[in-house]
Amino acid sequence: MNPRGADMTPARTGRPASAAPAALAGTAGSACGAAPPPLPEAPAPEGRFGRFGGRYVPETLVPALDELAEAYRAATRDPAFHRELAELNRTFVGRPTPLTHAPRLSEHAEKLAGSAAVGAGGGEGRGARIHLKREDLAHTGAHKINNTIGQALLAIRMGKRRIIAETGAGQHGVATATACARFGLACEVYMGAEDVRRQALNVFRMRLLGARVNEVTAGSRTLKDATNEAMRDWMGSVEQTHYILGSVVGPHPFPTIVRDFQSVIGRECRAQCLEAFGRLPDAVVACVGGGSNAAGIFHPFVADAGVMLVGVEAGGRSERPGDHAAPLSHGARGVLHGSFSYVLQDEVGQTADVHSCSAGLDYPGVGPEHAWWKESGRVSYRVATDAEALDAFQVLARREGIIPALETAHAIAEAIRLAATLPRDANVVVNCSGRGDKDVTEAMRLLGTE
Repeated sequence: MNPRGADMTPARTGRPASAAPAALAGTAGSACGAAPPPLPEAPAPEGRFGRFGGRYVPETLVPALDELAEAYRAATRDPAFHRELAELNRTFVGRPTPLTHAPRLSEHAEKLAGSAAVGAGGGEGRGARIHLKREDLAHTGAHKINNTIGQALLAIRMGKRRIIAETGAGQHGVATATACARFGLACEVYMGAEDVRRQALNVFRMRLLGARVNEVTAGSRTLKDATNEAMRDWMGSVEQTHYILGSVVGPHPFPTIVRDFQSVIGRECRAQCLEAFGRLPDAVVACVGGGSNAAGIFHPFVADAGVMLVGVEAGGRSERPGDHAAPLSHGARGVLHGSFSYVLQDEVGQTADVHSCSAGLDYPGVGPEHAWWKESGRVSYRVATDAEALDAFQVLARREGIIPALETAHAIAEAIRLAATLPRDANVVVNCSGRGDKDVTEAMRLLGTE
């Protein structure tokens, strides 16, 4: 939502947001045993990333947000919390996830070098090595479990036994239902009716895990509308309910908490790169919807000026409004779901319709830290169209034996393009944020394949 929009979150701050808690460190051992590097501090206090972030919520939510911020601060200072989370990451989530060299994908990029597809940056001697950070091998098949396990532990510390969540592609819903099953918590998930259709497998998985799935038929019937309904639920049930928000969006302290739990990806990746090729990667690429997998892998590299960071938004069918889901590329500054960031909106400030072949990127906003990284110039944000993502979906499957999520396929498309412009001794890491089992039926429909 934006300041003049009709979505759930009015553009007002309530009490000032408290300062961002210290970054969560040491949630899992690195692959080579090295201590993870310290994380950069947030650029400004009170839940702000430069001008972005903050709290724009009804007064009823302010006490719950204050309680969450305090519980998170206390947890980050508690060695027992770190030990429990590290053990769960190791024995339940399956961390560390591997860093996998993709030789045949790298060969594909090398062959593309010099072609019209990569423009003037390609040529002889180009075609970097591509590596995959394998979040698809984490329990439940995506990075989302890193956050849900951590937030479930926070909920237990706050004495809240009912959990709600929103989901688009269904992976966050599955990860939330999984965490709730593990800890014996009641779970309700809000999911847009269009996403229920696209992600029937994940709907069944959630129900099998004991969650109640609430189908949302309002609006575009996708992730934005599911988030609206989850926030309405939370406003009426804050005393006994914790909302496990699934991305680096929403009011403070959610963007910081989710980013910190997901930063285990980047800390592992950093150590694995040093072990595998003796230096940091030349570039790190990740898809960006709300932006949690990208924030998780980017954040530990932000202070390393020599590492190019590239986020990939959903270019959809075209650049026309309603045909894409790329707020950083085509949006404007505004408020959506409780924080100030980039939003796709019309000339009077109403949140715009969006489209993507991938349900997890089908969102009109983005996390406030990504907005700050964009304006500071630290991260480059690009788009991949539906057609490019579907092509990359097939290329990775056929060349590496890995079927990626359609969200991840957007990052794969850009990683191939980028690798074709870099020297052969360069290293590009792409966050393989999820596996594609959930997307096979939808991909068959889109590709017209029996």
